[in-house]
Amino acid sequence: MELNRRRQKDVHHETWHVYYGDVHVGTIGVRAGVPSSAPQWGWNCGFYPGMEPGQQQHGIAASFEDARADFETAWRRMLPTLTEAAFDEWRDAVASRAEIRKIHERGEKLPSEIPSSMMRCPCGVVFDSHNPEESLPHRAHIYAIQAKGGIIR
Repeated sequence: MELNRRRQKDVHHETWHVYYGDVHVGTIGVRAGVPSSAPQWGWNCGFYPGMEPGQQQHGIAASFEDARADFETAWRRMLPTLTEAAFDEWRDAVASRAEIRKIHERGEKLPSEIPSSMMRCPCGVVFDSHNPEESLPHRAHIYAIQAKGGIIR
């Protein structure tokens, strides 16, 4: 499989995303806010999740051609250290974010965004705190913990 680059048209500075198959493995682009006497191009090689931040590499270069060559050298060193599981971890994260976007586009909430009245009593029983019949027996347990300065989770 070869690396391929895609120019990003929605950014102010010339930027190229680098892909290995379907995985975005890095970026090459004009650096913003640097003096004209400094190298104008930068690159970063690596992806997350899938790789630890310390595994990623980056650098600067005077031209696009130099940045591209430096990126490709770094990638050739990095690729043999990567497993298919690293690429799968990145793909899974992208798929998960896409699913979350779809849920929100439909106007729905994630389960973690829906308020719940369920509680766990210090005695271990899970109950609906909005149901007096269920919650009443556990109030004494909760108040006892709170009186001692404890936190109910």
